[in-house]
Amino acid sequence: MSKVIMPRSGTAFSMKAGQLLKVIDPEGEQVADLYCFNQHNFHEYLSSGRSLDYNESLHFCRGSKLYSNFSNEMFEIIEDKVEDHDFLLTPCSKDTFSHFYPEEEAVPGCYGNLVNAFADYGIPEHLISTTFNTFMNVAVDEKGRIKVLPPKSKAGDYTIFKAKMDLIVGLTACSAGQSNNFSYKPIHYEVID
Repeated sequence: MSKVIMPRSGTAFSMKAGQLLKVIDPEGEQVADLYCFNQHNFHEYLSSGRSLDYNESLHFCRGSKLYSNFSNEMFEIIEDKVEDHDFLLTPCSKDTFSHFYPEEEAVPGCYGNLVNAFADYGIPEHLISTTFNTFMNVAVDEKGRIKVLPPKSKAGDYTIFKAKMDLIVGLTACSAGQSNNFSYKPIHYEVID
């Protein structure tokens, strides 16, 4: 049974090594920010830099592994209907909205939603860094310029991650307009034994 993350919100939950996390985009064109910690040591957490380095790629898809700051595997992507995700950009925040959307009322964003969700586990906000932005479509041109494009995910598309250690996982339905083609929708997820 899928659980629902309402638009522009987030949650956190625990997973055991070997369990699967299925992240589903039920309506299409909706990003889900994913971040995690070693359940037994919060000083070990998801690392964009290590993951980019060890995968030797900016492109993440089936077979890609997500590494911690201690160089240990945290997740492996074992099934992927989209194969287009971002691991360069930080989670949107009130500061993001002030910078990119000054005419909009600032919302907590994915960063604020993760801070609130991880607080239930006693995890301080300064440990939250670059998220794995599931379904996010970011193009990098030949001059290194970055452009956020509408997600390629369609209704019902999903990505399945296999936990490689016991984890505390945070997951959001992204709040940033450009990331979601300016429409805010839910994200569904399942933890599967």
